[in-house]
Amino acid sequence: MKYLICLLLGLGALLALPAQAQRKLKSKAKDGMGAVSAASRLQPLFGGIPAAQAEAVVGAAFLADVARSFASKAEASRFFSTKGYEYLAEGKPDTAIYRLNLAWLLDPKNPDVYRGLGVIASRNPTPDESIGLLSRGLALAPTDALMLSDLGSSYLIRYEQTRKKKDLTTGHDHLQRAVAADPGNAVAWQQLARAYYLQENYAQAWDATHKGSALSMTSVDFNFLSELMVKMPDPQGKFK
Repeated sequence: MKYLICLLLGLGALLALPAQAQRKLKSKAKDGMGAVSAASRLQPLFGGIPAAQAEAVVGAAFLADVARSFASKAEASRFFSTKGYEYLAEGKPDTAIYRLNLAWLLDPKNPDVYRGLGVIASRNPTPDESIGLLSRGLALAPTDALMLSDLGSSYLIRYEQTRKKKDLTTGHDHLQRAVAADPGNAVAWQQLARAYYLQENYAQAWDATHKGSALSMTSVDFNFLSELMVKMPDPQGKFK
């Protein structure tokens, strides 16, 4: 009863405020929500807020436009994830994040969303967020060579930071699966070479390096090659 009386007194005090003061309070509340909305738009998956809250951030007008413009939410999601990758290629990560967030809101089972956001998150000081996002994508597309390659590379980065053997083993396994799924993925071969190098298996590191360089010389990391040559000269004599 005491709580109810206090609540009613508080409500009465609010209603007794001058109209101008009430407008200021409402304005501050809106500004706060606006700040939250703006911040969440630029965080992967809207910063982890529930989908219903994310829909409120996006707005009913946008969702209505999507319903009119696309045959399905899945189709709309693919459109926005593609746009996200385009913005990422143009060096506009904030715009890319928002497009990928829209794609996620429309279809949480679109694996391209998680890969795109995972790639962007790989710029963070630690790869934990990237690993989490890419792992969610891999759960939806377990044979996706690019997802496997990116996730494997992220585990190698974490291994070099933490020296936990499990990260090295997991990264190596994902990269082996990546080249098995797509033997033409030159970057995956070069990352697999690094995994072998970290395992001190230098002969196999050279073998993977040659396979990757045969596919694309642009995939070769010459700084890594310098490190590898210190441990073992190129058996083929191609790199000196």
